[in-house]
Amino acid sequence: MIELKDVNFKYKNGDIVLKDINLKIQEEEFVTIIGKNGSGKSTLLKLIGGITKATKGQATVDEIDLSNKKNFMDIRKKVGIVFQNPENQIIFNNVHDDIAFGIKNLGLDNIEKRIKEALKTVNMEEHENAESYDLSMGQKQRITIASVLSMGTKYIVMDEPTAMLDSEGKETVYEIVKKLKKQGYTIIYATNVMDEILYSDRIILMEKGMIVKEIKPNEILENIEELKKRKLQIPPKIQTLLKLREKGINIDLEEIM
Repeated sequence: MIELKDVNFKYKNGDIVLKDINLKIQEEEFVTIIGKNGSGKSTLLKLIGGITKATKGQATVDEIDLSNKKNFMDIRKKVGIVFQNPENQIIFNNVHDDIAFGIKNLGLDNIEKRIKEALKTVNMEEHENAESYDLSMGQKQRITIASVLSMGTKYIVMDEPTAMLDSEGKETVYEIVKKLKKQGYTIIYATNVMDEILYSDRIILMEKGMIVKEIKPNEILENIEELKKRKLQIPPKIQTLLKLREKGINIDLEEIM
């Protein structure tokens, strides 16, 4: 379980980014974090991933203290991070070498088996010996996800992973994420693409560094005004459903999720 208790984070100049964050994420849960740019989503994910340390409060992953530098390697084995731009996470020009790097860095065994299994999960087996920089942006993001999977992490943090992808690349990542959820991974997913929130078990709404609301996907219709008030786009699928209901056509939300 990931647990944050009264977590705050501020920069050295005094700017507060996170304020009084209390959050529990259970194993095998898919939690989506939404909010306008500057709401604190990315900082929260970096904190969960052990990249940023809380200024105040306590953050743990399976009771391992995220603020203790001695725990860095243990955290890396448990939490993997996928950022917006996959090119920032690609180190080598060869797919095989790039995935192998993280495995070796953590001192893990069965390197070749781990690489092949991870590539199979993201449907990139045929690209194991490809040049990384020759791949499309969507393919690069799939390699980044494979790198995380190869290290055996059970918590996967994704910070707007489809932001730089075309529609085809987005759909491929969605399918991979849904597959990972079925396989029992815990996913913490930040996004500004509102259709993506429908894949989650729980939606965390952030504003000005605080958690202001928790919503389940099947509760979105009851929270439309809350999203509008915070100037967040209503998912297109939900907009369509609302229009149909105005015309007397009632379709259950679960049928479009």
